[in-house]
Amino acid sequence: MLLAVDVGNTGTVMGVVEGGRLLGRWEVMTSDRTSDEWSLVIRSMLRSSGHVPTAAAMASVVPEATRVLRTALPDVCGSEPVVVGPGVKTGLAIDLDNAREVGADRVASAVGAIDRYGAPVITVDFGTATTIDLIDSDAHFRGGAISVGVKIAAEALVRSTSALRRVELSTPSGPVGKSTVEAVQSGIVFGFAGLVDGLVGRFVADSAGDETKVVATGGFAQLVAPHCATVDVIDEELTLWGLALIHKRNA
Repeated sequence: MLLAVDVGNTGTVMGVVEGGRLLGRWEVMTSDRTSDEWSLVIRSMLRSSGHVPTAAAMASVVPEATRVLRTALPDVCGSEPVVVGPGVKTGLAIDLDNAREVGADRVASAVGAIDRYGAPVITVDFGTATTIDLIDSDAHFRGGAISVGVKIAAEALVRSTSALRRVELSTPSGPVGKSTVEAVQSGIVFGFAGLVDGLVGRFVADSAGDETKVVATGGFAQLVAPHCATVDVIDEELTLWGLALIHKRNA
């Protein structure tokens, strides 16, 4: 039984994987915790589910959290975690000038997408940043685009204006807002949908091909992806499943 841990700048998603199935999934804030505090948080979630993982795999874009969890995960699972990074076998060919620059979460999502949907495939991750990546027909990671995330954009809008206030991030009744609240919601929800559709369209025209599957994941996928004309499927387990595959290749 494997504990898969995806550490993002805002939230950390954890899941228990066994036999090709996700048995449990939790999300906590990525905050400054000691290794003992992380151990307590993880043990508490596992205790409530009754799962007892004996191995762990992690993708992290937060160096300090990576360092602390390298200590906490062996304490919980009894074995050293597989941490996605240089020297770890992912099975993914990365055709970039500097493969080390690719975030571990992007690598794990690409591995999961190839396994679940084949190649070519485009992944769209609605996280702290919005990332769109292309895996070509040879299952090579070709690169992608990184833009601001949904939450960051909404917070920056409020912070940088005098008259606008924080609004609930939800879908408005239509694209033409009938109030300031709906206008902001429209700009965020439909605006990001347009951003994704525009970039995916350019990916397809440049090198992907019309047959390419587009898979959305991340914390705001359920909010934005249903309004994207180019997104074929929402898969919230994508990164965790990729981590399970990477662990298997390094076990």
